[in-house]
Amino acid sequence: MGVFADQLVAKKRYLSEAELVELMALCSILPGPTSTQTIVAIGYKTGGPGLALLTMLVWALPVLVAMTLLSFLYRGLAARNVSTEVLRFIGPMAVGFIALAAFRIGRKVVTDTLTALLLVGGALTTYWIRDPWIFPVVLLAGGGIALVLRREPGMWNRPQLNPPWRYLALFVAFALGLLALALVSSSRVIQLAESFYRYGYLVFGGGQVMVPVMHSELVQVRQFMTNPEFLTGYGLVQGLPGPMFSFAAYAGGMAARDASVGQQVLGAAAGGIGIFLPGLLLIYFVYPIWEQIKAIRAIRIALAGINAVAGGLIAIAAVILMQASGVHVANLVVLVLSIVLLASRKVPAPFIVAAALVAGFVV
Repeated sequence: MGVFADQLVAKKRYLSEAELVELMALCSILPGPTSTQTIVAIGYKTGGPGLALLTMLVWALPVLVAMTLLSFLYRGLAARNVSTEVLRFIGPMAVGFIALAAFRIGRKVVTDTLTALLLVGGALTTYWIRDPWIFPVVLLAGGGIALVLRREPGMWNRPQLNPPWRYLALFVAFALGLLALALVSSSRVIQLAESFYRYGYLVFGGGQVMVPVMHSELVQVRQFMTNPEFLTGYGLVQGLPGPMFSFAAYAGGMAARDASVGQQVLGAAAGGIGIFLPGLLLIYFVYPIWEQIKAIRAIRIALAGINAVAGGLIAIAAVILMQASGVHVANLVVLVLSIVLLASRKVPAPFIVAAALVAGFVV
């Protein structure tokens, strides 16, 4: 928000601050990466669909390439007989990022007793049930409960809408097509494309929200990578500029590493493209009718419930990931130091990542 306000509002004057806040509200309502969708919407507002696509490419492509290369990190260490213990502190450090994000998001989304109960309920449910299907269920349940308990007269007002249905049709076609292909094909790349596309349309908010969903399926259920490998990638992406959803390129590459180098690159591409594509199509569908949509009160009510549950998912993810990393003195020290440094806002995230890497080599 601060960067967008400085660069796009104050310096370039592509839009007003009020318009920027409205666009961020719109992208918070939609599933997908909020920051990416916001800057894509600004590109759409400024120059139409073509500029919106170019905006997303220059915003996300550099870090997607970097995370694809980092998915070869473990392969490179093994080839040079370097112990992966040098990465030992990246995991606890990454948990620190997640824990602080859970605290900050919790303060925003818990506004009353109902949202507090939804946060706790989401956390407890996903702690005991780790199957991938539980995440969309509890998120939708949070929105449904908020709508039922906060029923307001006229909240389902129906403004005149004339949306570009072709983008919604493409969105649904990709979802159903990839699902059908994944059911009949044993190709790891196709399986990954379906999974990451699904993450892209089930996750509301920033990159922290995708952690519990992705970790459950890729690490715990399918065992495509270990918990330290997952956390290493999530920790490293904190030190790079660009959207946190680019972590998907690392995860996709790691999940496809058992085959050739080419297959690993395809796996990374499936992760990166799959997770960003739903959000792009939804912006193309929704932005032209945003002025009418924001008048529907029910959408904002449901979003309050969904965000509260998402806060619970992030909070319990920090607990689960720390348990998997190992609860011992060294990891706890790294966890606490990471949280303190981040909370101080005086040490940039890339320096914290670099310090964790150096500490791994030294220790």
